Amino acid sequence: MKPPAKALVTLVKFAVSIGILVLLLHGQDLSSLKADLLTVDLNMLALAVLLLFGQTFVLCHRWILILHAMNVPLNWLPGWRILIISTFFNQVLPAGGDAVRIWMLRRNGVQWSQTIGSIVADRFLAMLALGAVILAGMPFLLQRFSDHSLLLAIIVVLAVACFCLICLLTLNRWPPRMIAALPAGIVQFAMLVRAPLAAAGRGTLMAAAVVIHLITVAACYVLAIGLDAPLSALNAFVLVPLVILSSAVPISIGGWGVREGAMVAALGLAGIASDKALAISVLLGLGGLIVGLFGGLVWLIAPERTNFSRDEARATAERADAAPV
Repeated sequence: MKPPAKALVTLVKFAVSIGILVLLLHGQDLSSLKADLLTVDLNMLALAVLLLFGQTFVLCHRWILILHAMNVPLNWLPGWRILIISTFFNQVLPAGGDAVRIWMLRRNGVQWSQTIGSIVADRFLAMLALGAVILAGMPFLLQRFSDHSLLLAIIVVLAVACFCLICLLTLNRWPPRMIAALPAGIVQFAMLVRAPLAAAGRGTLMAAAVVIHLITVAACYVLAIGLDAPLSALNAFVLVPLVILSSAVPISIGGWGVREGAMVAALGLAGIASDKALAISVLLGLGGLIVGLFGGLVWLIAPERTNFSRDEARATAERADAAPV
């Protein structure tokens, strides 16, 4: 993508985030929202931030398992350092987290194909695990939806995800003619994300991917307790994954705006007042920002930033690309 196009996309994302937030705030009692944000139980807020910080370790574990399935022997500590730094850039740059992960892996001598492949597989498996969590809560979700068109859309998305998973797991059993008939890009992508799913530790991998989403659910539940919002653990388990799914759509900056709108709509199904739901979402975003700022501190002392010159990094990458896959 050319620089002018990138700038335009960034401006559109900013506009979406600001526009949705303005619309949400326009219909809110700002004094009530301010009171909620200032009177939140600090112990619950600290616990939520701690959960989000602990989530980075599970995120790292999932990513390391994916890298190992792709024959990239990245150790755990460097992997966590790269991931926590990416959370900082995810807060300050549009899609900056993935770009920084790619850049830092390259500085550690990882090939382009493995670098980009690990990010793609990581994102795909995250969505796959999110689909599993939503599917588990579907029996309870059916009781809360009066909008059948929206419910049908969710069911269609889950059905497509299940179909894709079955196709991926059985790809090695397909007739060669069927595989040859598919576009080369689709086959390459399928083989890319299939590698970690077919690896020996796939059970641990999927468990980690599910736990990551459950931690976000737990953080929202804890924040609801801190705000005296009547959100039960079951409702949090059923509704918050829908918010995660909505905020994963890359049309805003760091999910801001989209997450708040989805939180108000989703928690409204459980009878949570819009100002409480908005406060939960804002505090969740601020918790992520705090974790990101810690990543910024790690970035200041990261060896990838201080110990490599451009020439050394380029030479390392060239040697890695010249090595056999």
